[in-house]
Amino acid sequence: MPLPTVDENLRAARPCLWVNPARVEADEALRALPIHLDAIEEAEARWRRFAPLIAKLFPETAAAGGLIESDLIPVPHLQRAMMGGSASGTWLIKGDHALPIAGSIKARGGIHEVLEFAERIARQHGLLDKAADYTVLAEPAAREVFARYVVAVGSTGNLGLSIGVIASALGFRAQVHMSAEAKQWKKQRLRQRGVEVIEHAGDYGEAVEAGRRVAQGDAFSYFVDDERSLSLFLGYSVAALRLRDQLRATGIAISSGTPLFVYLPCGVGGAPSGITFGLKQVFGDHVHCFFAEPVASPCVLAQMSYPERPGITVYDLGLDNRTDADGLAVARASELAVQMMTPLLSGIFTVEDDALFRQLALLHESEGIRIEPSAAAGIGGPHMLLDTENGRQYLADNGLTQCMSQAVHLIWTTGGLFVPDEEYRAFLERGRRLLSAT
Repeated sequence: MPLPTVDENLRAARPCLWVNPARVEADEALRALPIHLDAIEEAEARWRRFAPLIAKLFPETAAAGGLIESDLIPVPHLQRAMMGGSASGTWLIKGDHALPIAGSIKARGGIHEVLEFAERIARQHGLLDKAADYTVLAEPAAREVFARYVVAVGSTGNLGLSIGVIASALGFRAQVHMSAEAKQWKKQRLRQRGVEVIEHAGDYGEAVEAGRRVAQGDAFSYFVDDERSLSLFLGYSVAALRLRDQLRATGIAISSGTPLFVYLPCGVGGAPSGITFGLKQVFGDHVHCFFAEPVASPCVLAQMSYPERPGITVYDLGLDNRTDADGLAVARASELAVQMMTPLLSGIFTVEDDALFRQLALLHESEGIRIEPSAAAGIGGPHMLLDTENGRQYLADNGLTQCMSQAVHLIWTTGGLFVPDEEYRAFLERGRRLLSAT
Protein backbone atom coordinates (compact mmCIF):
# COMPACT_ATOMS: atom_id res chain seq x y z
CA MET A 1 0.00 0.00 0.00
CA PRO A 2 1.45 3.42 -0.95
CA LEU A 3 2.20 5.91 1.81
CA PRO A 4 -0.23 8.83 2.22
CA THR A 5 0.67 11.92 0.23
CA VAL A 6 1.49 15.22 1.90
CA ASP A 7 -1.89 16.53 0.77
CA GLU A 8 -3.68 13.59 2.40
CA ASN A 9 -1.72 14.06 5.63
CA LEU A 10 -2.35 17.80 5.54
CA ARG A 11 -6.11 17.44 5.27
CA ALA A 12 -6.17 14.67 7.90
CA ALA A 13 -4.17 16.82 10.36
CA ARG A 14 -1.35 14.26 10.48
CA PRO A 15 2.29 15.32 10.91
CA CYS A 16 4.15 15.44 7.62
CA LEU A 17 7.13 16.99 5.86
CA TRP A 18 6.61 18.90 2.62
CA VAL A 19 9.60 19.70 0.43
CA ASN A 20 9.32 22.87 -1.63
CA PRO A 21 9.46 22.04 -5.37
CA ALA A 22 9.84 25.71 -6.35
CA ARG A 23 13.11 26.33 -4.47
CA VAL A 24 16.01 27.44 -6.68
CA GLU A 25 19.66 28.25 -6.03
CA ALA A 26 20.08 31.12 -3.60
CA ASP A 27 21.90 33.50 -5.98
CA GLU A 28 19.19 33.17 -8.61
CA ALA A 29 16.38 33.56 -6.08
CA LEU A 30 17.87 36.54 -4.27
CA ARG A 31 18.62 38.46 -7.48
CA ALA A 32 14.96 38.20 -8.48
CA LEU A 33 13.54 39.45 -5.17
CA PRO A 34 12.60 43.14 -4.73
CA ILE A 35 14.88 43.74 -1.71
CA HIS A 36 18.48 42.78 -1.03
CA LEU A 37 21.21 42.69 1.60
CA ASP A 38 21.48 46.48 1.76
CA ALA A 39 17.92 46.64 3.15
CA ILE A 40 18.92 44.32 6.01
CA GLU A 41 21.99 46.43 6.69
CA GLU A 42 19.82 49.57 6.82
CA ALA A 43 17.58 47.90 9.39
CA GLU A 44 20.63 46.90 11.44
CA ALA A 45 21.89 50.50 11.30
CA ARG A 46 18.52 51.66 12.64
CA TRP A 47 18.77 49.23 15.56
CA ARG A 48 22.17 50.69 16.41
CA ARG A 49 20.97 54.30 16.18
CA PHE A 50 18.21 53.53 18.66
CA ALA A 51 20.34 51.39 21.00
CA PRO A 52 21.17 54.21 23.47
CA LEU A 53 17.47 55.09 23.73
CA ILE A 54 16.47 51.46 24.24
CA ALA A 55 19.09 51.12 26.97
CA LYS A 56 17.61 54.20 28.67
CA LEU A 57 13.98 53.05 28.40
CA PHE A 58 14.68 49.40 29.22
CA PRO A 59 17.55 49.06 31.72
CA GLU A 60 17.58 45.28 31.26
CA THR A 61 19.20 45.89 27.87
CA ALA A 62 21.93 48.22 29.18
CA ALA A 63 24.55 45.48 29.57
CA ALA A 64 24.17 44.72 25.85
CA GLY A 65 24.40 48.40 24.95
CA GLY A 66 20.69 48.60 24.13
CA LEU A 67 20.83 45.90 21.46
CA ILE A 68 18.06 43.31 21.58
CA GLU A 69 19.66 39.92 20.98
CA SER A 70 19.44 36.32 22.17
CA ASP A 71 22.02 33.68 23.03
CA LEU A 72 23.17 30.81 20.84
CA ILE A 73 22.85 27.79 23.13
CA PRO A 74 24.41 24.32 22.66
CA VAL A 75 21.86 21.61 23.57
CA PRO A 76 23.71 18.26 23.52
CA HIS A 77 21.43 16.72 26.16
CA LEU A 78 18.31 17.56 24.13
CA GLN A 79 20.04 16.13 21.07
CA ARG A 80 20.63 12.79 22.78
CA ALA A 81 17.14 12.77 24.31
CA MET A 82 15.50 13.35 20.93
CA MET A 83 17.68 11.19 18.70
CA GLY A 84 19.34 8.68 21.03
CA GLY A 85 22.22 6.74 19.52
CA SER A 86 21.51 8.07 16.05
CA ALA A 87 22.35 11.66 17.08
CA SER A 88 25.00 13.27 14.89
CA GLY A 89 26.13 16.76 14.02
CA THR A 90 25.75 19.75 16.34
CA TRP A 91 22.47 20.94 17.84
CA LEU A 92 22.00 24.56 18.89
CA ILE A 93 19.08 26.70 20.04
CA LYS A 94 18.70 30.34 19.01
CA GLY A 95 17.07 31.57 22.18
CA ASP A 96 14.54 34.13 21.01
CA HIS A 97 12.23 32.83 23.74
CA ALA A 98 14.31 35.04 26.06
CA LEU A 99 14.61 38.21 23.98
CA PRO A 100 14.32 41.21 26.31
CA ILE A 101 11.39 43.65 26.37
CA ALA A 102 8.87 41.35 24.65
CA GLY A 103 10.09 37.87 25.61
CA SER A 104 9.62 36.48 22.10
CA ILE A 105 10.88 36.56 18.53
CA LYS A 106 8.40 39.38 17.90
CA ALA A 107 10.77 41.74 19.69
CA ARG A 108 12.77 41.76 16.46
CA GLY A 109 10.20 42.78 13.85
CA GLY A 110 7.61 44.46 16.04
CA ILE A 111 9.99 46.76 17.86
CA HIS A 112 11.88 47.56 14.65
CA GLU A 113 8.73 48.76 12.90
CA VAL A 114 7.69 51.02 15.77
CA LEU A 115 11.23 52.45 15.91
CA GLU A 116 11.12 53.15 12.17
CA PHE A 117 7.79 54.94 12.57
CA ALA A 118 9.08 56.91 15.57
CA GLU A 119 12.17 57.93 13.61
CA ARG A 120 10.06 59.21 10.72
CA ILE A 121 7.77 61.23 13.00
CA ALA A 122 10.72 62.60 14.96
CA ARG A 123 12.44 63.82 11.80
CA GLN A 124 9.24 65.39 10.50
CA HIS A 125 8.98 67.40 13.73
CA GLY A 126 12.66 68.35 13.93
CA LEU A 127 13.29 66.33 17.06
CA LEU A 128 16.56 64.81 15.86
CA ASP A 129 19.48 67.19 15.29
CA LYS A 130 22.56 66.49 13.22
CA ALA A 131 24.25 64.75 16.15
CA ALA A 132 21.30 62.35 16.14
CA ASP A 133 21.32 61.62 19.86
CA TYR A 134 18.30 59.34 19.97
CA THR A 135 17.98 59.56 23.74
CA VAL A 136 16.25 62.92 23.16
CA LEU A 137 13.23 60.89 22.08
CA ALA A 138 12.67 60.04 25.74
CA GLU A 139 12.33 63.74 26.61
CA PRO A 140 8.98 65.55 27.14
CA ALA A 141 9.07 67.36 23.78
CA ALA A 142 9.23 64.07 21.87
CA ARG A 143 6.68 62.35 24.06
CA GLU A 144 4.27 65.24 23.51
CA VAL A 145 4.53 64.70 19.74
CA PHE A 146 4.29 60.91 19.94
CA ALA A 147 1.22 61.13 22.18
CA ARG A 148 -0.75 62.51 19.23
CA TYR A 149 -0.44 59.19 17.41
CA VAL A 150 -2.03 55.77 17.87
CA VAL A 151 0.05 52.70 17.01
CA ALA A 152 -2.25 49.71 16.42
CA VAL A 153 -1.81 46.02 15.60
CA GLY A 154 -3.82 42.81 15.35
CA SER A 155 -2.29 39.82 17.12
CA THR A 156 -2.69 36.40 18.70
CA GLY A 157 -0.45 37.64 21.50
CA ASN A 158 3.31 37.97 21.08
CA LEU A 159 3.37 40.59 18.31
CA GLY A 160 0.83 42.58 20.29
CA LEU A 161 3.10 42.42 23.33
CA SER A 162 6.11 43.71 21.42
CA ILE A 163 4.21 46.51 19.66
CA GLY A 164 2.29 47.54 22.76
CA VAL A 165 5.28 47.61 25.08
CA ILE A 166 7.61 49.62 22.82
CA ALA A 167 4.90 52.00 21.57
CA SER A 168 3.76 52.74 25.12
CA ALA A 169 7.35 53.21 26.31
CA LEU A 170 7.94 55.82 23.59
CA GLY A 171 4.76 57.69 24.49
CA PHE A 172 2.49 56.63 21.64
CA ARG A 173 -1.08 55.61 22.37
CA ALA A 174 -0.96 51.86 21.79
CA GLN A 175 -3.91 49.76 20.67
CA VAL A 176 -3.81 45.96 20.29
CA HIS A 177 -6.62 43.97 18.68
CA MET A 178 -6.44 40.48 20.20
CA SER A 179 -7.91 37.35 18.60
CA ALA A 180 -9.77 34.63 20.46
CA GLU A 181 -6.59 32.52 20.82
CA ALA A 182 -4.71 35.18 22.79
CA LYS A 183 -3.79 34.23 26.35
CA GLN A 184 -5.34 36.23 29.18
CA TRP A 185 -1.99 36.91 30.81
CA LYS A 186 -0.74 38.60 27.65
CA LYS A 187 -3.74 40.90 27.66
CA GLN A 188 -3.16 41.71 31.32
CA ARG A 189 0.51 42.45 30.74
CA LEU A 190 -0.40 44.93 28.02
CA ARG A 191 -3.05 46.65 30.09
CA GLN A 192 -0.57 47.04 32.94
CA ARG A 193 1.58 48.99 30.48
CA GLY A 194 -1.30 51.32 29.65
CA VAL A 195 -2.07 49.66 26.31
CA GLU A 196 -5.66 49.56 25.05
CA VAL A 197 -6.57 45.92 24.40
CA ILE A 198 -9.57 45.24 22.17
CA GLU A 199 -10.74 41.63 22.33
CA HIS A 200 -12.31 39.88 19.34
CA ALA A 201 -14.30 36.65 19.31
CA GLY A 202 -12.88 35.70 15.90
CA ASP A 203 -9.51 34.38 14.80
CA TYR A 204 -6.25 36.15 14.04
CA GLY A 205 -7.35 37.23 10.56
CA GLU A 206 -10.44 38.95 11.96
CA ALA A 207 -8.38 40.79 14.59
CA VAL A 208 -5.96 42.05 11.94
CA GLU A 209 -8.77 43.18 9.67
CA ALA A 210 -10.49 44.99 12.55
CA GLY A 211 -7.32 46.86 13.41
CA ARG A 212 -6.72 47.73 9.77
CA ARG A 213 -10.24 49.16 9.44
CA VAL A 214 -9.91 51.34 12.54
CA ALA A 215 -6.63 52.83 11.33
CA GLN A 216 -7.76 53.56 7.76
CA GLY A 217 -8.26 57.21 6.94
CA ASP A 218 -6.77 58.47 10.21
CA ALA A 219 -3.56 60.43 9.66
CA PHE A 220 -2.67 60.01 13.34
CA SER A 221 -3.17 56.23 13.43
CA TYR A 222 -0.41 53.87 12.34
CA PHE A 223 -1.25 50.20 11.78
CA VAL A 224 1.43 47.51 11.97
CA ASP A 225 0.23 45.04 9.35
CA ASP A 226 1.57 41.59 10.21
CA GLU A 227 0.32 40.20 6.89
CA ARG A 228 2.01 42.78 4.62
CA SER A 229 4.71 44.73 6.45
CA LEU A 230 8.17 45.01 4.92
CA SER A 231 9.47 46.79 8.03
CA LEU A 232 8.53 43.82 10.23
CA PHE A 233 10.15 41.49 7.70
CA LEU A 234 13.42 43.42 7.70
CA GLY A 235 13.45 43.71 11.49
CA TYR A 236 13.40 39.93 11.68
CA SER A 237 16.03 39.55 8.95
CA VAL A 238 18.70 41.32 11.02
CA ALA A 239 18.88 38.16 13.13
CA ALA A 240 20.90 36.55 10.33
CA LEU A 241 23.72 39.08 10.68
CA ARG A 242 23.81 38.52 14.43
CA LEU A 243 23.77 34.72 14.04
CA ARG A 244 26.65 34.88 11.55
CA ASP A 245 28.76 36.64 14.17
CA GLN A 246 27.72 34.24 16.93
CA LEU A 247 28.62 31.18 14.86
CA ARG A 248 32.00 32.69 14.05
CA ALA A 249 32.60 33.32 17.74
CA THR A 250 31.99 29.63 18.47
CA GLY A 251 34.37 28.53 15.72
CA ILE A 252 31.65 27.14 13.45
CA ALA A 253 32.17 27.87 9.75
CA ILE A 254 29.11 27.06 7.63
CA SER A 255 30.07 25.54 4.27
CA SER A 256 29.12 22.81 1.80
CA GLY A 257 30.72 20.28 4.16
CA THR A 258 29.17 21.86 7.27
CA PRO A 259 25.60 22.69 6.24
CA LEU A 260 23.22 24.63 8.47
CA PHE A 261 19.65 23.39 8.97
CA VAL A 262 17.28 25.85 10.62
CA TYR A 263 13.85 24.99 12.06
CA LEU A 264 11.50 27.94 12.59
CA PRO A 265 8.02 27.97 14.17
CA CYS A 266 5.59 29.63 11.80
CA GLY A 267 2.30 31.51 12.29
CA VAL A 268 1.36 34.00 9.58
CA GLY A 269 4.90 33.63 8.23
CA GLY A 270 6.45 37.06 8.73
CA ALA A 271 9.07 36.23 11.37
CA PRO A 272 10.39 32.96 9.92
CA SER A 273 10.38 34.32 6.37
CA GLY A 274 12.29 37.45 7.39
CA ILE A 275 14.88 35.32 9.17
CA THR A 276 15.12 32.89 6.25
CA PHE A 277 15.61 35.77 3.81
CA GLY A 278 18.45 37.07 5.97
CA LEU A 279 20.03 33.64 6.37
CA LYS A 280 19.99 33.05 2.63
CA GLN A 281 21.71 36.41 2.10
CA VAL A 282 24.43 35.41 4.56
CA PHE A 283 24.90 31.67 3.94
CA GLY A 284 23.45 31.11 0.47
CA ASP A 285 22.90 27.48 -0.47
CA HIS A 286 24.71 26.25 2.64
CA VAL A 287 21.63 26.99 4.79
CA HIS A 288 18.42 24.97 4.58
CA CYS A 289 15.38 26.49 6.30
CA PHE A 290 12.25 24.61 7.34
CA PHE A 291 9.10 26.07 8.88
CA ALA A 292 7.16 24.24 11.61
CA GLU A 293 3.36 24.64 11.77
CA PRO A 294 0.61 23.02 13.89
CA VAL A 295 -1.35 20.29 12.10
CA ALA A 296 -4.53 22.36 12.63
CA SER A 297 -3.05 25.66 11.38
CA PRO A 298 -0.58 25.05 8.53
CA CYS A 299 -1.44 28.24 6.68
CA VAL A 300 1.88 28.74 4.89
CA LEU A 301 2.00 25.08 3.85
CA ALA A 302 -1.57 25.38 2.57
CA GLN A 303 -0.71 28.38 0.40
CA MET A 304 2.66 27.13 -0.83
CA SER A 305 1.32 23.70 -1.74
CA TYR A 306 -1.67 25.27 -3.53
CA PRO A 307 -0.09 28.25 -5.35
CA GLU A 308 -2.97 28.27 -7.82
CA ARG A 309 -5.39 29.19 -4.99
CA PRO A 310 -4.31 32.62 -3.65
CA GLY A 311 -5.77 33.41 -0.26
CA ILE A 312 -6.48 29.77 0.63
CA THR A 313 -7.15 29.19 4.34
CA VAL A 314 -6.77 26.15 6.52
CA TYR A 315 -10.56 26.12 6.79
CA ASP A 316 -10.68 25.44 3.04
CA LEU A 317 -8.80 22.19 3.73
CA GLY A 318 -11.26 21.09 6.39
CA LEU A 319 -9.04 22.07 9.32
CA ASP A 320 -10.27 23.98 12.35
CA ASN A 321 -7.28 26.25 13.24
CA ARG A 322 -7.57 25.19 16.89
CA THR A 323 -4.21 24.70 18.58
CA ASP A 324 -2.62 25.28 21.96
CA ALA A 325 0.21 26.96 20.08
CA ASP A 326 -1.58 30.31 20.25
CA GLY A 327 1.20 32.20 18.47
CA LEU A 328 0.85 29.89 15.47
CA ALA A 329 -2.96 29.80 15.25
CA VAL A 330 -3.31 31.52 11.88
CA ALA A 331 -5.67 30.47 9.09
CA ARG A 332 -4.28 32.43 6.12
CA ALA A 333 -0.63 33.09 5.29
CA SER A 334 1.03 36.43 4.69
CA GLU A 335 1.20 37.16 0.97
CA LEU A 336 4.58 38.84 1.46
CA ALA A 337 5.96 35.80 3.28
CA VAL A 338 4.81 33.39 0.59
CA GLN A 339 6.16 35.59 -2.20
CA MET A 340 9.57 35.76 -0.55
CA MET A 341 9.74 32.11 0.48
CA THR A 342 8.60 30.44 -2.74
CA PRO A 343 12.14 30.35 -4.23
CA LEU A 344 14.06 30.17 -0.91
CA LEU A 345 12.37 27.85 1.58
CA SER A 346 13.47 24.22 1.76
CA GLY A 347 10.25 22.88 3.25
CA ILE A 348 7.59 22.85 5.95
CA PHE A 349 6.70 20.22 8.52
CA THR A 350 3.64 19.98 10.74
CA VAL A 351 3.43 19.02 14.39
CA GLU A 352 0.65 17.82 16.72
CA ASP A 353 -0.10 19.72 19.92
CA ASP A 354 0.83 16.73 22.09
CA ALA A 355 4.28 16.74 20.49
CA LEU A 356 4.68 20.42 21.36
CA PHE A 357 4.14 19.67 25.03
CA ARG A 358 6.38 16.58 24.99
CA GLN A 359 9.15 18.62 23.41
CA LEU A 360 8.61 21.51 25.82
CA ALA A 361 9.01 19.11 28.76
CA LEU A 362 11.98 17.35 27.17
CA LEU A 363 13.78 20.67 26.70
CA HIS A 364 13.12 21.55 30.34
CA GLU A 365 14.28 18.16 31.63
CA SER A 366 17.38 17.95 29.43
CA GLU A 367 18.62 21.55 29.32
CA GLY A 368 16.61 23.51 31.90
CA ILE A 369 15.25 25.84 29.22
CA ARG A 370 11.74 27.25 29.64
CA ILE A 371 9.63 28.03 26.57
CA GLU A 372 5.96 28.24 25.59
CA PRO A 373 4.26 25.57 23.42
CA SER A 374 4.53 27.56 20.17
CA ALA A 375 8.27 27.81 20.65
CA ALA A 376 8.65 24.03 20.82
CA ALA A 377 7.46 23.50 17.25
CA GLY A 378 10.93 23.44 15.71
CA ILE A 379 12.39 20.86 18.09
CA GLY A 380 11.16 17.94 16.00
CA GLY A 381 12.79 19.31 12.86
CA PRO A 382 15.92 17.14 12.84
CA HIS A 383 13.77 14.01 13.26
CA MET A 384 11.56 15.01 10.33
CA LEU A 385 14.63 15.60 8.18
CA LEU A 386 16.64 12.52 9.16
CA ASP A 387 13.95 9.92 9.87
CA THR A 388 11.25 10.42 7.25
CA GLU A 389 11.22 9.36 3.62
CA ASN A 390 10.73 12.93 2.38
CA GLY A 391 13.54 14.19 4.60
CA ARG A 392 16.03 11.55 3.51
CA GLN A 393 15.10 12.19 -0.10
CA TYR A 394 15.76 15.91 0.37
CA LEU A 395 19.23 15.14 1.73
CA ALA A 396 19.99 12.76 -1.12
CA ASP A 397 18.71 15.14 -3.80
CA ASN A 398 20.90 17.95 -2.45
CA GLY A 399 24.07 15.90 -1.97
CA LEU A 400 23.90 16.23 1.81
CA THR A 401 23.68 12.65 3.03
CA GLN A 402 27.42 12.14 3.43
CA CYS A 403 28.05 15.33 5.43
CA MET A 404 25.36 15.01 8.08
CA SER A 405 27.86 14.10 10.78
CA GLN A 406 29.22 17.65 10.38
CA ALA A 407 25.85 19.37 10.04
CA VAL A 408 24.59 22.10 12.36
CA HIS A 409 20.93 21.86 13.39
CA LEU A 410 19.60 25.19 14.70
CA ILE A 411 16.25 25.17 16.51
CA TRP A 412 14.77 28.66 16.72
CA THR A 413 12.68 29.21 19.86
CA THR A 414 10.15 31.99 19.74
CA GLY A 415 8.56 32.81 23.09
CA GLY A 416 8.35 32.00 26.77
CA LEU A 417 10.27 34.49 28.92
CA PHE A 418 7.21 36.16 30.45
CA VAL A 419 4.90 33.15 30.73
CA PRO A 420 3.49 33.21 34.30
CA ASP A 421 4.82 30.48 36.58
CA GLU A 422 1.39 28.91 37.05
CA GLU A 423 0.82 28.71 33.29
CA TYR A 424 4.24 27.22 32.68
CA ARG A 425 3.76 24.59 35.40
CA ALA A 426 0.59 23.47 33.63
CA PHE A 427 2.47 23.22 30.31
CA LEU A 428 5.25 21.24 31.95
CA GLU A 429 2.93 18.87 33.79
CA ARG A 430 1.04 18.09 30.58
CA GLY A 431 4.30 17.48 28.76
CA ARG A 432 5.63 15.21 31.49
CA ARG A 433 2.40 13.14 31.45
CA LEU A 434 2.68 12.72 27.69
CA LEU A 435 6.35 11.74 27.97
CA SER A 436 5.61 9.12 30.59
CA ALA A 437 2.89 7.64 28.39
CA THR A 438 5.25 7.09 25.44
